[in-house]
Formats: sequence, structure tokens, C-alpha cells
Amino acid sequence: MARITLEDLEGLGEEAGGGDGDWDDEEEEEEEERERLFAHWEAVASTHRVTLPRDMAGPIVQMTRHGQAREPVPYVTLPRREECEEAAYEERRYPAGKWACVTKGEPLYEQSISMSFMKLMRYICKENSVGCYLGMTVPVLNEIHLTKEGTELEREVVTAYYIPGEFQQNPPVPMDPEIHITERAPLRVITRVFYGMTTEETILREISLFWELLGSTDAVLQETYIVAAYENPSIPQRRNEIWFICRAE
Repeated sequence: MARITLEDLEGLGEEAGGGDGDWDDEEEEEEEERERLFAHWEAVASTHRVTLPRDMAGPIVQMTRHGQAREPVPYVTLPRREECEEAAYEERRYPAGKWACVTKGEPLYEQSISMSFMKLMRYICKENSVGCYLGMTVPVLNEIHLTKEGTELEREVVTAYYIPGEFQQNPPVPMDPEIHITERAPLRVITRVFYGMTTEETILREISLFWELLGSTDAVLQETYIVAAYENPSIPQRRNEIWFICRAE
């Protein structure tokens, strides 16, 4: 029978110690990455005049790790009624579906959407009845209303996240009572792409430009619009769309 010597035991101890060191290094690297991401998003939040809570560090890491996996909200592109040289806008039909919605009425539009999406991030990442990451879908919708004069936005904004297809039939229940699962009716919209930050000023400008493009029409609502966001707020020239909502036929 082979004997285990004192030297063998010491060697085993050294190997075990080396393993612990590697584990500690990995933990330290993960913590550094966590802090780096939090600092980055804290700076982004400050541009929206919002304070980023420390408990957002976990959801931020999760969303970053799954950043490339984004499920598109299903829709059908409708044929254009009038041909023009440049396809400046597109008409689409979105089917009925379940959405997680948060309503906020902060002093600034960007404050409302930031605070709402932080709640939705927590729901997407873990704070739901199944306790797991649900998956990101795009676009995130922000429903807005103009004042009667049409020169300003109403303070109240509804931010909506489409429940991934896997969970459409039985959406996980949010732990946050401010998040409501809503069945939204089929929607027909006319959409136009724009890039950059979304503030009250830029949104009002895009609505005005779109009206100039469409001309006078009663086919769409004139007091309610949707801003569709496809990319995260840290991207300076991020893709957005302005949606004009078609009246029911």
C-alpha cells in the first residue's frame, strides 16, 4: 500500500490554497466589473436628472450580460397607400399582446421614463413570480399625451415592456405593485425613425416634422403618441421611433 508522506500533504495544501486564490481573483474581478458598470450607468442617469439606487447594480450586470439577446415585438408591415421617392415612414400592425406597464408623472419626460424602466429592469431580472431573468424585448414603448394647446407634453408617461413570447400566455407576476400586466389591443401605427436623446424638446420637434411629412389627415390621433426605444440610454445616437396611432377603422 502506498504511503502518504508529509510532503504529499503539504503539496495538497498548496494546491488547495492556489485554488482559493483563483476564486478570490474571480470574485474581485466580478466586483470591479460590477462597480465599473454601476458608475457608468450612474453617470448616464445623472444626464436624465435621476439618482441611480445601489440596488440597481445587480439588474445592470444581468442586462449587460444578456445585452445581445433581444426579442423583437412581433408586427406586420403594411403596404404603403401612396408611393414616394423616399420611404420616410412605415405603416405597421401590431397584434394584441401582454405588456408590463409603469406610469410616472415626474417633472421631466426623461425622469419619468428612467424611473419607470428601472422598475421594469428589476421585474425582468428577478423580481417576478418565477424568480428568473425573463429576457429583453424591443422596442420599449413610452406613451405620451400632448396638452390641449399641443405645445407641451402632459407629465404622465406610460412605459411598456412587451412580455417575451415564452411567457405571453402566463406572464410572471411582478413583485412591485406599481407594475401592471396589461393586455393591449391590436395597434396600427405609422412610424418614423429618429436618432439621439429623447427629451420633451426633441419629441415635440419630431412630432412636428412628422406632421409636415404626412400633411393634414384625420386618420391618426392628434393628442396621443408613442416613442419607441430600441437601444439603451448610454448610446448617444440611439435609435428611436415616433409612432402616430391610427384611428380604429
